[in-house]
Amino acid sequence: ALDPEIALSILECAEKAGNPYGLKIEFRLLKASELGLSSSVIVGTDLYIAGKMKKDPHAAEAFGYSFEQVVLFAQSLGVGTTWIAGTMNRDAFEKAMDLGPDEVMPCVSPLGYPAGRKSIRETMMRSAIKADSRLDSSKIFFDQSFDNPLKLDADSKLARTLEMVRWAPSAVNKQPWRLVVCKDRVHFYERSNLSSSSGWDVQKVDMGIALYHFALGMPDARFVVEDPCISHPNDFVYIASFEILY
Repeated sequence: ALDPEIALSILECAEKAGNPYGLKIEFRLLKASELGLSSSVIVGTDLYIAGKMKKDPHAAEAFGYSFEQVVLFAQSLGVGTTWIAGTMNRDAFEKAMDLGPDEVMPCVSPLGYPAGRKSIRETMMRSAIKADSRLDSSKIFFDQSFDNPLKLDADSKLARTLEMVRWAPSAVNKQPWRLVVCKDRVHFYERSNLSSSSGWDVQKVDMGIALYHFALGMPDARFVVEDPCISHPNDFVYIASFEILY
C-alpha cells in the first residue's frame, strides 16, 4: 500500500492540475476493496485515482492534459500508474464517483509500486501493441502541409519538444497525433484510427496528453484553438494549436 502522505500528495497534484480549456475536473482516490472496483488487467493494488467533469466538446482533451500531469508526478515519486479507459468495471467506478447524467469519467489509473518484473500477461500485451516503440517522426510531423515531412535540427528546442510529443502514451499505442508546423504555429490534428463503443472519442484524451507534452517542452507557447484550414485527409480532425513565442 502507498504511504498515506504520498497518496495525498498525488491527490493534491491532481486538484491543482490545470488545462488550457479552463475546464474543472474533480479527482478522487478510490479504494477498490471498499467500493467493489476491479480491472481485468491490474493486480496487486487496492487504490485508484479517478476524475470526473461536466460534459463539454473539449472534455476529453482537457482530461488527458490534466491527468497526464498526475501520472508524471506519481511516476516522479516512484509510484506506478496505468491509463485505463475500458478494462475496468466502469459501472462500479462511475457509481463510486457519483457520476451525474451531465458528467463524464474518461479514465482512471491504479496507484501502486511496480512489481520487480513484468507478468506474462503484461509482456504479451505490450508486445502486441509494440508499446516500447513509436512511429517515425516523418510520419507524424509535417512542414506547412501534410505533403511535407518536417526536418529540424535535432538539437533545437522545437525538435526536442516534438520528440517529447512523439513518445507520449496513447490508447493501445495508436499515436493519433499529427502536427503541422507553420512558421510560429504548431497545429495538432487527430487521426481517427480507433473505433469506440463508449459514445465518446478516447483518442481525444490521447490528444490532450500530447498537448501537455508539448506544453512541457515549450512552456512559453500560447495555446489557441483557431483552425488554420490546412487541407487534410478525411480521417483527420483539427484539435488545437500552439503559437511559439520566440
